[in-house]
This record gives sequence, C-alpha cells and structure tokens, in this order.
Amino acid sequence: MSPRRQYDESDVRIRPGKGSRPRTKQRPDHADAERAMVTGVDRGRYAVLVDPDGPHERRATAMKARELGRERVVPGDLVDLVGDTSGDEGTLTRIVRIAERRTVLRRTADDTDPIERVIVANADQLVIVTALADPEPRTRMIDRCVAAAYDAGMDALLALTKADLADPAELVQMYAPIGVRVVVTRTEGSGDDRTIHGLDELHAALAGRTSVLVGHSGVGKSTLVNALVPDARRATGAVNVVTGRGRHTSTSAIALRVDALDGDAGPTWVIDTPGVRSFGLAHVEPDHLLQAFGELAQVAADTCPRGCTHAADAPDCGLDEWVAASADDTERDARAARVDSFRRLLASRLGTADADSAPAS
Repeated sequence: MSPRRQYDESDVRIRPGKGSRPRTKQRPDHADAERAMVTGVDRGRYAVLVDPDGPHERRATAMKARELGRERVVPGDLVDLVGDTSGDEGTLTRIVRIAERRTVLRRTADDTDPIERVIVANADQLVIVTALADPEPRTRMIDRCVAAAYDAGMDALLALTKADLADPAELVQMYAPIGVRVVVTRTEGSGDDRTIHGLDELHAALAGRTSVLVGHSGVGKSTLVNALVPDARRATGAVNVVTGRGRHTSTSAIALRVDALDGDAGPTWVIDTPGVRSFGLAHVEPDHLLQAFGELAQVAADTCPRGCTHAADAPDCGLDEWVAASADDTERDARAARVDSFRRLLASRLGTADADSAPAS
C-alpha cells in the first residue's frame, strides 16, 4: 500500500473571478482595412463596392461592426472593411469605420419630429423629380426639397417629367430665380418603343457627380432611372385614378452607376430612393436658408435690424428696402423674384406656407 500524498498550497489553483481583469477600451486601428462605397442596405446587410472605380473593384456583402453602435450606414457612405472582402458567394465582411461625409441629406417625418433620418451621404446634388401632370405637381414639396438640399450643401436640380401632358413654363419661371437648374423630359410612344426626350440634357446635368433622386410615387422617377441605367430594372407603377397618387414601387435606396458618355468628367452615380409623400424640415435652421442666397445674405447682414425674421410681414426688413432701391423696373422685378423665392422657402420651413398645390393656371 502506497503512502498517502501530502498536499500543500502549490496544489491549489484558484480560478480568477469574473471582472477581475478590466476590459480594455483600446480598439484595433484596422490599418489593413479596405475602402468601399455603400450602394444598398437590406435588413442589416450592406451591399458595398470595394475599391470603387479602381483597378480591383468588386462587389461584396458586409455587416456593421458592433463598435459602430447605432450609427447609421446609408447609400453613398465611404466605409472601411476588414475580413473577407473577396466578394465570393457566402462571404461576409465587416464595416469598422465610416469615413467623414462631405454632405448628408436628412429629413424628418414632419416639421415637429425631433428625430432626423439620414437618407444619403456624399451626394453632390438633389434631383427633385416632379410630374407636370398625373399626378399634379406640388410646389410645397419642391420647396421643401430645395430647402433640404441647400441646408445639406448640395445643389438642387428640378427634373420635370410628362411635359407631353402639361406646359412646364410656369414651374421653370418659379424656380430658375433661386438657382435651381431645371431639366424637362417628355415621353413619346409606349412599351419597348417608348422614347424619353430630354434624357441627354438630364445625363449632362448628372455627369461626373453623385445625385440622389427624390419625388412622390408615380412621378416617373424609376422610369428615368431605368433609362439612365438600363440594367437597373427598377419597378414602375401607375397613378391611382381615385386618389391621384402613385403607388410605392421602389422599396429601398440604391446607388447605381450611370454609363459614361464622351466628355464625362469622372464617374456618374445616381441614388434612387423610395417615393415619399412628405419631407419634414425640423432639422433645418432658418438662418441656413438665407446663406443659400448669397447676395440676400449680404444685404441682410448690412441692413436688417437685429432679430429680423426676413418674413413678408417683418417690419423694417432690409430685403424690402433692397428691392425698392433698384435702378429700374427690370432690376426691381429680378430682385423681387429673388426675395419672394427665399420667403417661399422660409415659409415652407416655418410651416406658414399654404398646403401643397399645383401652380395656378
């Protein structure tokens, strides 16, 4: 019989309790991360283009890393990826960083909603697609989109569709004075024989830029996208004859590359968004609107009393004096149109504008 072993302290092993080792706050710097562009979002998965417009461009699917928290990733974002970025079937990479955004287009559900919704990042211009008829144009919606574009530091482009059904002259006259470029399209024929006149001018306005398209359902937005990007195959729908409104056909925002034409300066992208019926401006500061009208901002700084609202009923507003001081009738009409356009956007932001309506005939 072997002698019994004597135990001492060296035989005792104590497992450290949970929390005895503090968690580090340091995160990896991901120096080997690859740059990509987000082209679409679908239920927590992100379609990305790795090395966009570069020699090793490829498509991949990504998820958002936990350290990004609730920060929203949207089409147009430039992000850094780690993991398997090959894009092979079944692979999934991680988004670990969102690059600084040049521009951010936001909207709220209404003018009192405190929650901002980021729609698109890094777009150069906002294309407001509006039908001249079927459905009728809503100028207040256009005004709101223009205000949001100026607040985001983006250019505004008004794309008028269905000019074969109504005259675009009144809307062109309404928005040209506030620096909004206007492109008019009309459709001839139907089905495979359909021709969209004005498409070349629209392409020229988009060339070399990233543009986000917004508009009510049924205005022909997806039709334009399909004409610009034949492989897009965006669903199109008709306008309800009872309500006069379109039916939602696009269900998510997606970035699509437009084939280059001779003379295009750099890649051209369009970001198609689902049809919207409202565009809240709770996030837009009224003072930001004035900055979009360069000469008016200077006049206001030089002549308006402190606290002036610049609204039509504002007492002693320097903008009215500036109009009255015009050298002749031509200059007076031009200045008055400019001031009226600014005040229309201001009223839209403050919620004092009339309800959506078509321009008077």
